[in-house]
Amino acid sequence: MPKSYNQKMKILYLMQILLEKTDESHVLNASELIAHLAARGIKAERKSIYDDIEALRLFGLDIVNRHEPPAGYFIASRRFELPELKLLVDTVQASRFITAKKSDELIRKLEQLASCYEARQLQRQVMVSGRIKTMNESIYYNVDKIHEAISANVQISFRYFEWTVQKEPRLKRDGQSYRISPWALTWDNQNYYMIGYDPQADCVKYYRVDKMLHIERTCEPRAGRERFQDFNLADFSRKTFGMFHGQEQTLTLQLENRLAGVMIDRFGKDVPLHPAGDVFTARIQVVVSSQFFGWLSGLGPGVRLLSPDPVVRQYAEFLRTLLAQYTNAATHCIQTAH
Repeated sequence: MPKSYNQKMKILYLMQILLEKTDESHVLNASELIAHLAARGIKAERKSIYDDIEALRLFGLDIVNRHEPPAGYFIASRRFELPELKLLVDTVQASRFITAKKSDELIRKLEQLASCYEARQLQRQVMVSGRIKTMNESIYYNVDKIHEAISANVQISFRYFEWTVQKEPRLKRDGQSYRISPWALTWDNQNYYMIGYDPQADCVKYYRVDKMLHIERTCEPRAGRERFQDFNLADFSRKTFGMFHGQEQTLTLQLENRLAGVMIDRFGKDVPLHPAGDVFTARIQVVVSSQFFGWLSGLGPGVRLLSPDPVVRQYAEFLRTLLAQYTNAATHCIQTAH
């Protein structure tokens, strides 16, 4: 590299050194900065270091010159502080819809926003747990394609798969393409879902993004706009359990007072709760499905579904079906014991 070109790059390398090698606990004085530049083939004098640091300050870098030991220059604040980066790293690591490979790539990029010393703390945080991750590497790009289609106001085509007991992907509809109008993306139960309108079935449907393959934009404009004019994604997420399809209904529950926090956590502070001694009643709007019944039964005997009667009967049948499986097993165990 020619010497003149090297000198033009000096201030950029100086900025890189300060960002990578300094933080509040690690400083570099002028002599050390000159040595780091020399290692990159750039000659610098003390006065030019002072001038360049002042220029970087005017550019917006928060460079502090500490006079007490250990004396030297360091980056005092960054676009992302260390606690914020730890939060982002943990979110990436915890996200099931991001593959292990893509998680590692994103975390390495996040590490570049900290000093090399702080980056080690981020890496230690990554090693905390080995969470289950999706196996579909293309999900990262699927999300981008869906966003592009929403922005362009066009439909998409894709193929959709499910897992077999042999742990192999099997295409649904015998591999035929789906054609859907995408309207929203949501993150529910640690998975990414696309919410869209199916013009053939004339209804709103949702699809796991990590199970979508070969997404392509079409030239056809999106359909179903009237279905989404007043669509509230937050409200939709509260009502829908596990993104299972079903009919939205208003239910009345009776719960023990200790379960008030459970209701507020799930449905928000606006959920109407009516105290009545040791219990309270709550009116909620949910999409009734087996997933909802599973959530309800998980609350135990402290909750009772009061109305409407058709849903009460559905829930009772759901519980009877579950109980029958274990009643038969218990009877078999008793007979075997005799």
